Amino acid sequence: MSADQVAEPDAGASDAAVQERRLRRDLGFWALTAIGFSNIVGSGWLFAAMYAARAAGPASLLTWAGAGVLCGLVALVMIELGASRPEGGGTVRWPLYASGRLVGTLVGWSVLLSVGGTAAEISAIMQYADHYLPDIYSGHLLTPTGLALAIGLSVLLTALNWFAVRTFARLNNLVSIFKIAVPVITVIALFASGWHSGRLTDHGGFAPYGYAACLSALAGGGIVYSVNGFQAPLDFSGETRNPRRTIPASVLTGIGLALLMYLALQFAFLFTVPEGLLGDGWKGVNFESPFGQLALILNLHWLSSLLYADAVLSPGGSAYVGVALNARHTYALAKNRTLPRALMKVDRRSGIPHRALALNLAVIVVFLLPFGEWQRIVSIMGDMYLLIYAASAVAVAVFRADPGTRMAGWVPGLRWIAPLSFVVASEFVYWSGWHDLRLALPLVLAGLVIFVGMRRSAHDGSFAGELREGAWLLCHLSGLTLLSWLGTFKGSGRLPAPYDSLVVALFALGVFLWAVRSGVRHRTAPPRQPTPPGE
Repeated sequence: MSADQVAEPDAGASDAAVQERRLRRDLGFWALTAIGFSNIVGSGWLFAAMYAARAAGPASLLTWAGAGVLCGLVALVMIELGASRPEGGGTVRWPLYASGRLVGTLVGWSVLLSVGGTAAEISAIMQYADHYLPDIYSGHLLTPTGLALAIGLSVLLTALNWFAVRTFARLNNLVSIFKIAVPVITVIALFASGWHSGRLTDHGGFAPYGYAACLSALAGGGIVYSVNGFQAPLDFSGETRNPRRTIPASVLTGIGLALLMYLALQFAFLFTVPEGLLGDGWKGVNFESPFGQLALILNLHWLSSLLYADAVLSPGGSAYVGVALNARHTYALAKNRTLPRALMKVDRRSGIPHRALALNLAVIVVFLLPFGEWQRIVSIMGDMYLLIYAASAVAVAVFRADPGTRMAGWVPGLRWIAPLSFVVASEFVYWSGWHDLRLALPLVLAGLVIFVGMRRSAHDGSFAGELREGAWLLCHLSGLTLLSWLGTFKGSGRLPAPYDSLVVALFALGVFLWAVRSGVRHRTAPPRQPTPPGE
């Protein structure tokens, strides 16, 4: 019996196969590229340029380059996984197959929490809508009126995803065209209005707050959140024609287009902010609606009107894709038994998991209640995504090391790409800072309660073995939390720079090697024998 079969050891596996066959394979290269691009370019382009500039000044350009390196490494890992094992909600399924139920449950819990990313898109719409409806915010939190509007928008996006995947793809293609056009027009119009030379060296220099600020901006400034989403085509691999051919090209094309757009927007913001706003340096620049208000200051009223309209369509388009993507994740979590199997049911007529959509709507509403503001949500979401990336790096290394697993062989150099991807993702988690990690990592570790509740009642003698197989992830999360408190990124400073980042890298590499060995043992171990109840 294979480890994949062990992951679903009961008669429910046949039901899972039935539901999987109901997914429609209607998506091709351009539909997948549009899904990936639309999921990357959401609210991030409206806000991230300002938050990155406030955090790091002109050195924010390096932050985008660093995010591009992370994207490239993780994309190569996920491309190999998607080409080798195409499956709906693959980013949830691969860690389960590679490392067992404990890792699958914790990663699945992180994925379920990452539904909050859709709440961030809706929050972005609300922040721009505040220009016309000033009663929807009180301070940084939504008023009852604003919350009602946000919930209504969430319901609308869920309703639009209720129909067939082909309908979803066609509508997303139309939205993607507008999402490309408006940022391009914005960059051209801002530069045409006049720009200030010397911006890369004035007002404190290229890195006025130090180069460490670039690292903190990756998660806290919304950079990681903004470039996340490139893996969306992989989660639709179960609904794709010729996935081994179309997925790699669509993922890389989506990343390339999005990064070019983000860099152009960052340059435009840095060079066109009026001098009068920089008296207190880049930290003093503060807009509720960055590009919309900047356009008004520069007397580009037509551009401001266009931006406020796009502030609904662009995050709305990303949230539209996010709702669809999250439904596939929840569907996969039900297959993993992290959630009840009833949520796996796929509608016969539309090929859509309707119950999963309904659950995700509830999660979105929960995230809108306590946070409300875009940056508060994305700071937490960035860490969730990075942990999912790290688990994928372990999965591809485990599959490569398992002689019983056939890999597609799309990506050369995975022997070093996988550990490097894991280490870089771990560093990015650490660099996000203690203030964010003290919330994000305990939230992920709360998934352990779900695992214990699910598995303590199992009578197959597997609980202790599953704890051993997944202990590396518990150690990884706990170790990062401790190092973050000790380190210099908003921590206590007991572990000085740059030794803190070096310690994190060595720690992550050690955990990666441990995780791969545990995963190979998991996949090659004989199936566990059931234990009679009461023994």
